[in-house]
Amino acid sequence: MPVIDLPMPFVLLMLAIVAVWLPALKTPWGWTLPPWLVLYAAATALAVAQGYVDAVGVLSLVGLVLLAEGLRRKPPAPLYRPLYRPLHWPLLVALSLLAVALSLHGVPGFRNPVAINAVRFSDDARPFTQYLNFDKGSVGLVLMALLAPRLQSGDRVGRVLMRSAALAVVVAFFALSLALLLGMVRPDPKWPPQTVQFLVTNLLLTCVAEEALFRVMVQDTLARGTGASGSSTVGPWRVRALVAPGVSALLFGAAHAGGGPSMVAVATVAGVGYAAAYRWQRRIEAAVLLHFAVNALHFLLFTYPGKAPGA
Repeated sequence: MPVIDLPMPFVLLMLAIVAVWLPALKTPWGWTLPPWLVLYAAATALAVAQGYVDAVGVLSLVGLVLLAEGLRRKPPAPLYRPLYRPLHWPLLVALSLLAVALSLHGVPGFRNPVAINAVRFSDDARPFTQYLNFDKGSVGLVLMALLAPRLQSGDRVGRVLMRSAALAVVVAFFALSLALLLGMVRPDPKWPPQTVQFLVTNLLLTCVAEEALFRVMVQDTLARGTGASGSSTVGPWRVRALVAPGVSALLFGAAHAGGGPSMVAVATVAGVGYAAAYRWQRRIEAAVLLHFAVNALHFLLFTYPGKAPGA
């Protein structure tokens, strides 16, 4: 039987992430209210009530939203824009530090429950534990909702999906082939009872968060900082295609250092693909779907998360 056991605060958090693509609600008072914010407020309130988040955690989440909103908004009148410019980089640095700290669970105030507890999906696999991370999931939600370039009504969604699928095949081939060559995994097709819960949680609380962080806060920031808009003396192609995506891929690989040098190498190769998808499509969905496709293929077709030492 499928295993799906998610506490309601995390169900609401996941629904809030999905609701990012819903149109804003019009209120009787003339202003609009994004559905994701309503669901996120409900998720946070329930998480506090059930003991998953305390007052310190709530303050950090409020700070996350305010900093992201501060970066998103620009002064409406040109007269005030020179006054805003000096605030941009302090806001960006503060948001980056807070987003990284929340993603790495370095901010107190969160009690993230275990969803999958030390399960061996194969006889020779390492035990796998999956947490429901309210802090990291919040980073993905807020950055996705307020700062990430998303699909618009005029976009050709089918074309974006087809390009992402084609690139996913290429990236998965290289990343998983490298994992095979390094002896990290072996072919192991499976559909364990935890599959649906793993895939949903991985997509919404892992892939969304990591891609929002590395594409928006790292790749886009590096591109702007080095003149990727075309003002750089080394040329926009060199900056955009090499510097920003390349550094973001290296940092993505370094973030997986806990898995050892082989994991760093595989994650870096995958990170190059995710960065390329984002650079090519300029839509965060492309990177998220590519990331999820690689993770899903790894889970479904190979040893997950990897072979145990000595196996």
